[in-house]
Amino acid sequence: MRIAVTGSIATDHLMTFPGRFAEQLLAGRLDRVSLSFLADDLEVRRGGVAANIAFGLGVLGLRPLLVGAVGADFEPYRIRLKDHGVDTDSVRVSGTLHTARFVCTTDRDQNQIATFYTGAMAEAREIDLRETVARAGRLDLVLVSPDDPGAMLRHTRTCRELGIPFAADPSQQLARLDGGEVRALVEGARHLFTNEYETALLLEKTGWTHAQVLSRVGRWVTTHGDAGVRIRAEGERPLAVPAVPVRDVADPTGVGDAFRAGFLAGTLWGVPEKCAAQLGCAVAATVLGSVGTQEYVLDRESLVARVRETYGAGCTATLLAHLRALT
Repeated sequence: MRIAVTGSIATDHLMTFPGRFAEQLLAGRLDRVSLSFLADDLEVRRGGVAANIAFGLGVLGLRPLLVGAVGADFEPYRIRLKDHGVDTDSVRVSGTLHTARFVCTTDRDQNQIATFYTGAMAEAREIDLRETVARAGRLDLVLVSPDDPGAMLRHTRTCRELGIPFAADPSQQLARLDGGEVRALVEGARHLFTNEYETALLLEKTGWTHAQVLSRVGRWVTTHGDAGVRIRAEGERPLAVPAVPVRDVADPTGVGDAFRAGFLAGTLWGVPEKCAAQLGCAVAATVLGSVGTQEYVLDRESLVARVRETYGAGCTATLLAHLRALT
């Protein structure tokens, strides 16, 4: 089963300021701010929604195709992704722009000042999925995740024209897209992914009701943080899957991407939807307990143990049969 994951590929530069931003901002002088914060540490992490999801799929033994735009500085990142089972041959390399970058400084009160540099991601709209299909062969699913809006719309349109099933994951780009664009991305999706807040925003942007959304998609998968996941389909009872508990939370960044990787892996393997969701929650819990979106390690025994301890033995044998890529 082949899946292409389209969307953002980025590098995160995360710094920590030991003081408080509020103490440096002067009332009556906010129209002329010129500040420099001396950070205590710097963490450079590989990220981007599409890259995070593709990484997870690769670790689980699938060979996903990553589709996005990067700069010439991408090469070390490319090598690491390929080492973890990701096909990067459909990634476009810009001749002039750097890979997208997120630069964020966090103070002691967890306030943040951040800048996102779009960079080469702006060229993603130049990517034609037909070239990916011509190179790699027929795709079983295309995940359209946050990216340059023009790219998201183009990929969705191409999937419809080629008859390729697609999943819609507009998430962070919902705020930027207008109602017509959101409707175009959602209509006909095999799966629609949102979190709780994005669900409300999607309904507001489209003007649709819950029932109208369900009439236009195959499955609507909504993540609710530590309350778990809810999956709905028209004419069916909702499926609620609780989250896997995590005692020591290290970093919540990328948890939703990890869930998608696990859930989509299970879906492509053809396991029952409940089992796919449980796997997604177990992978998400692993990421929640580690720092960084792609720094985690999955092993078969501990992953299945998370599933068994949270949900019982029902899905463990089914999942074990598909986790041969893990040691």
